[in-house]
Amino acid sequence: MTTHETFYITTPIYYVNDVPHIGHAYTTVAADVLARYWRLRGRDVFFLTGLDEHGQKVQQAAAKAGIDPQTHCDRLAPQFTNLWQRLNIAHSAFIRTTDKPHQTVVQRYLQQLYDKQLIYKADYTGWYCTFDERFWTEKDVVGGLCPDCKRPIEQLSEHNYFFKMGQYQERLIEHIWAHKDFIRPESRRHEVLGFLKTQKLGDLSISRPKSRLSWGIELPFDKDYVTYVWFDALVNYMSALEYLPQEQPAGLRYWPANVHLVGKDILTTHAVYWSTMLMALGQPLPHSIFAHGWWTVDGEKMSKSRGNVVDPNKMIDEFGGDAFRYFLLREVPFGYDGDFSKTALAGRMNSDLADDLGNLLSRSLTMIERFAGGVIPQGNPTQDLSDKAGGMVGSVIGYLALLNFTKALEAIWDLVQSTNQYIDRTAPWKLAKQPDAKAQLDEVLFHLAAVLKTLGIILHPFMPSKCEEILRQIGLGWNPSFSLDAATDWKDLRGRTIAKGTSLFPRIESKPQGAKPVSETPASPQPTAAASTAAPAAPQSAAPVTTPAAAPAQPAQISIDDFMKIQLKAAKVLAAERVPKSEKLLKLQVSLGSEQRQIVAGIGKKYEPEALIGKTIVIVANLKPAKLMGIESQGMVLAAGDSEVRGLATFVEDVEPGTKVK
Repeated sequence: MTTHETFYITTPIYYVNDVPHIGHAYTTVAADVLARYWRLRGRDVFFLTGLDEHGQKVQQAAAKAGIDPQTHCDRLAPQFTNLWQRLNIAHSAFIRTTDKPHQTVVQRYLQQLYDKQLIYKADYTGWYCTFDERFWTEKDVVGGLCPDCKRPIEQLSEHNYFFKMGQYQERLIEHIWAHKDFIRPESRRHEVLGFLKTQKLGDLSISRPKSRLSWGIELPFDKDYVTYVWFDALVNYMSALEYLPQEQPAGLRYWPANVHLVGKDILTTHAVYWSTMLMALGQPLPHSIFAHGWWTVDGEKMSKSRGNVVDPNKMIDEFGGDAFRYFLLREVPFGYDGDFSKTALAGRMNSDLADDLGNLLSRSLTMIERFAGGVIPQGNPTQDLSDKAGGMVGSVIGYLALLNFTKALEAIWDLVQSTNQYIDRTAPWKLAKQPDAKAQLDEVLFHLAAVLKTLGIILHPFMPSKCEEILRQIGLGWNPSFSLDAATDWKDLRGRTIAKGTSLFPRIESKPQGAKPVSETPASPQPTAAASTAAPAAPQSAAPVTTPAAAPAQPAQISIDDFMKIQLKAAKVLAAERVPKSEKLLKLQVSLGSEQRQIVAGIGKKYEPEALIGKTIVIVANLKPAKLMGIESQGMVLAAGDSEVRGLATFVEDVEPGTKVK
């Protein structure tokens, strides 16, 4: 198979002593999205991730625990494999540098370089950081601290083996200049070029004496030494291809890698160390090394001492794996630093996932169920839909080629939001009342099913579990053989029986600290333009018949203090349905931003339930709960009209749910 038919993507192999945090999840989710996307494009994809298990920190931790290093690694490895399972990471292989075949490949490459006289032994004195397992030069060290982790360092003098990395400096500079996409984004490319052009590239110490560190891969040409952990770790990208493909050993069929995804802190080791190692071995360099940014938390760098390290498992517990995946790639342009907050994650889940995508699925299937008996009708897609869906897919292809996940999701969400607007514009509930509009109604309902199929496929790399649920609910189901072309092929939808399920993304309702119970509304008059959900008022006494042409009674006046007791708030309608056996009452689920409520409103003669979903209305928020036809109502909707409702009180501008109305 030729290279252009394959797609090989890697994450760094994560240090086994680390607890998985948001940075690990970020890189791995991004790689998984690209792997799934290129599978949809028909490529033969190999997606590699894994663990770096050698080095001094592992040896010390194992000794402290009173166990051997291998047992220590075996105990810690599941914290990564379990997290990848929870995040639905579909990797092709999971490598561990303690795998015997990997160690064999590392020793073979070391021997090749030694035989080429590209490795030599020399005395060395330098400043050593145990935490980073790295030597630093005198000019790098400030105040006796490691310039990277800021921990104390020690001066070591020892014999070591060195790789002649420095002789490849000019060749590497030429390669970076000639291949614009070799290091991405552009700012990182300039960073590496600046490093290479302003200082002489030294040779790399690639060994550690066993007297100081025994937990590593033994040098094939000197049994008193083990290899430097980075030489061991970087080789994984090629060693895995020799023994880990599930079907059959692939050799180097997938090499060179299409994308190495790394954090910006390990860009130099990949762009310089790994590249020069490959040059020395006579192997082609990867097509692209993409270094993404870091996540901060509420504006601060994550650290154990601050106690602000984001645990992905807790985010999955609270928000779900797919919502967490979506947030990581939607919130911040890939390649830049980003700030994490649970508030922002909850906002994305409520706005994008619950209000936009979730409501689109719910209201579409509700109308197919009500107006077509739960069977997708034999409609035809409009040219406008075909153009819009095709244009969106084309945009996604372009953006993901640049690893611009944020823009790809923006393009997809444009289709989500325009389809919600399409529902409001075509008003299927009105078409259903017109006997001569059945063909038009069928076209609208088919249009909605078609969009849902498109979204279920194009979003599958980002949110696989939820997209499989979308496709299941439209009666189609996920087919592993789907290609990207299937996203705009809707022929298989006609006649499918839908299977409406539970809410795709339940809203996250945060309860403010110290919130007070809702107070009772005083007995003073209610707003006259309201569709009240409270019990009906007692009838007024009739005026004496002897009173001639009495002037209309003036409404009882209230003080400003009385009026200020009434809490009016903006509320967004999340769901609406008719109350059984009532022509007038609708049961609404509304969001007030920090909470969700149920309100029963007497507006059913004026509005179809589907027409209300997504609208922002005005409610009385502190009305004492009441029961209408046995259903509790936790507020009152404001509307204009006397005996009949003529219109709801809404807003000209977009207003956040929960905003006070004055």
